[in-house]
Amino acid sequence: MIGASVGGLAAMQVILPALPEDLPVPLVFVQHRVKSGDSGLCKYLQQWSRLPIVEPEDKEGIRPRRVYLAPRDYHLLIERGSFALSTEAPVAYARPSIDALFESAADVYQESVIGVVLTGTGQDGARGLAKIKALGGLAVVEDPATAEARAMPEAAIAATRVDRILPLTEIAPFLVGLYRPLVR
Repeated sequence: MIGASVGGLAAMQVILPALPEDLPVPLVFVQHRVKSGDSGLCKYLQQWSRLPIVEPEDKEGIRPRRVYLAPRDYHLLIERGSFALSTEAPVAYARPSIDALFESAADVYQESVIGVVLTGTGQDGARGLAKIKALGGLAVVEDPATAEARAMPEAAIAATRVDRILPLTEIAPFLVGLYRPLVR
């Protein structure tokens, strides 16, 4: 699970090319977005990714070797083996909300979840990352020194004892290294 706000698209241009096409897990990405106007975001990000990038439908099954992008103006939630879309009120002023995604993933998959908070303003992601950590998952935060906007990484670091604080360029190699034994 990855969450970003201001600067997130530039950050993903660093992360996506470093992910192998046989990554054995799904990557789920919440980018704070405006309510209208950016319908080509998957196509835009696809330029940097060997993995297909899609916006999931409600009740769509979660599959490995994909990047899932939270649709604009919906919370993207995790259920056992599938996604759920919600139009509930914004969380931390955001819909889609990083906290909503992280908390739902932690509830379902507990110690199997890896949460990554990237660049952004505000505090979205801090509470969700703390829940991932509390339920045994791995908490990773972009080093505020490499973030375009430091507030979200700093809030996440203040909210929980994170496992890794990494410069942006080291996040994808770290994640891939966790799954290297599973990659053919």
